[in-house]
Amino acid sequence: MIDVSAKEPCRIVVLVSGNGSNLQAIIDNCDDHLLGEVVGVISNKPDAYGLIRAHHHEIDTSTVIAQESETREDYDARLQIVIDKYQPDLIVLAGFMRILTPQLVNDYLGKMINIHPSLLPKYPGLHTHQRAIDAGDFVHGTSVHFVIPELDAGPTILQAKVPVYEEDVAHDLALRVHEQEHAIYPMVVKWFSQQRLQMKNGQCYLDGQLLGVEGYAPD
Repeated sequence: MIDVSAKEPCRIVVLVSGNGSNLQAIIDNCDDHLLGEVVGVISNKPDAYGLIRAHHHEIDTSTVIAQESETREDYDARLQIVIDKYQPDLIVLAGFMRILTPQLVNDYLGKMINIHPSLLPKYPGLHTHQRAIDAGDFVHGTSVHFVIPELDAGPTILQAKVPVYEEDVAHDLALRVHEQEHAIYPMVVKWFSQQRLQMKNGQCYLDGQLLGVEGYAPD
């Protein structure tokens, strides 16, 4: 095990577009610095509640608002300038509602993670809870994964499963999934901060051990 006690805390930048509940879960677990330190929160929405959460904890914030007729490449170039000013070790996507360009993703390959509300590779993209209900699934869940240029296709680090009940509507299922997100996302950030987690050759390794397609699965 690597001794992280003498090292500087992992510098974490979180990208949000809305409520920021996963951001809050990460902040709440940063107290002992074993999880790292959130040094910046960036949003594409100036009214995102995640920015208020950051202000409450005296975390620096930035907004990068899309301009009319701006290309995705132009936007991401501006976004990258803001990200880089924080000199992050890890970039956490926490409900950031933009599809990032391959160039930006590749510049942070192995340093950017995302949480997705499905058991990937099932249901990439949007409306995952309704899609699980419509498909008649008995089990749904959430996945933390490294970000690669292909949407929601990066190697899975950790998943959490929840039951789907016959009477569920999408909102019910979302609440159940959010509860698990708030548990597993800080755990993955902690692994990365402790230098236990890395992506090599498109695959995930935890403590030097290759993870399976569903990520870490304890016995």
